[in-house]
Amino acid sequence: MQRFGTLSFGHYGPLGRGRELTAADMLHQAVDLAQGMDELGVNGTYFRVHHFARQQASPMPLLAAIAARTRRIEVGTGVIDMRYENPLYLAEEAAAVDLLSDGRLALGVSRGSPETVVRGYEAFGYTGAQDPRGADLAREHFDLFLRAIEGEGLADRDPSSPFGGGVGRQRVEPHSPGLRSRVWWGAGNRDTAAWAGRRGVNLMSSTLLTEADGREFDLLQADQIDAFRSAWREAGHPGTPRVSVSRSIFPITTAEDALHFGRAGEEGGIGMIDGFQATFGKTYAAAPDVLIEQLQQDAAIAAADTLMLTIPSQLGVEFNLRVAESFAKYVAPSLGWKPTGESTRETSRV
Repeated sequence: MQRFGTLSFGHYGPLGRGRELTAADMLHQAVDLAQGMDELGVNGTYFRVHHFARQQASPMPLLAAIAARTRRIEVGTGVIDMRYENPLYLAEEAAAVDLLSDGRLALGVSRGSPETVVRGYEAFGYTGAQDPRGADLAREHFDLFLRAIEGEGLADRDPSSPFGGGVGRQRVEPHSPGLRSRVWWGAGNRDTAAWAGRRGVNLMSSTLLTEADGREFDLLQADQIDAFRSAWREAGHPGTPRVSVSRSIFPITTAEDALHFGRAGEEGGIGMIDGFQATFGKTYAAAPDVLIEQLQQDAAIAAADTLMLTIPSQLGVEFNLRVAESFAKYVAPSLGWKPTGESTRETSRV
């Protein structure tokens, strides 16, 4: 593990006792937290995307705002649901954020998570999926998105246009030359991870896997990472791809930490999600020295270059900044972490 950042679902809503975290609160706090983490040398801030829910749903304006208020921290998504996306418009937005941030965008995309509504992407106007979960639609959108950010001409120029005209095919603008190397696919099993490796994009692996064979979660996830890297090499892609894993990790260093998370440490397990048998990762919550020992035994964390800490956004900026600071100060260095400014940015030209 060379890098770590935070992964937020961007929850908002009632907090109890008459208090409420509004959508505006959530967005402003995300910017403030990212600024604080940038100063600490934390490597990234990433956001889940869920539609029809009180969570982060339109990440590009937020990422642009964070990019404008920070200098070094990577800004990204984990992940955008491609079933809901216009591929060309997403290509324009992503390129703009990547250019504004001077190449700090880490764009995680995938089929998306289980929804709170039935085939919500159809309400957005994207119909025709044959797969009941829309996986075919997501990959169709993804294919066109990649072609767009690679700079392929996708529309015929109009030779009679008063705005330049010309002949041949025109790409979408703006174009960010390095963006293709900063695209990630969120995979839930080994087959999908291998598919991402063949496509030449980076890998984001989550806190659950849609497969189960009785082994511990981290061992399954390490196999997924191996399948991804093997597929990347066999496809002949240049460079070294990046791999991230997500974990719920809470260093307990204060009485308040113990109050919130003293009983949170739990074993992973097997259950059903979205019609699949799935293996779930566990929550790590302990004193720093105990966490170091536990995390050093996690095979997937050892195999990945980036660790994303899932954070409870409802607890506010001060609390989550302290979680990030405690991890950075007491735990991460023992796992191989280097703050931004000390680490070397790896980019794989694909």
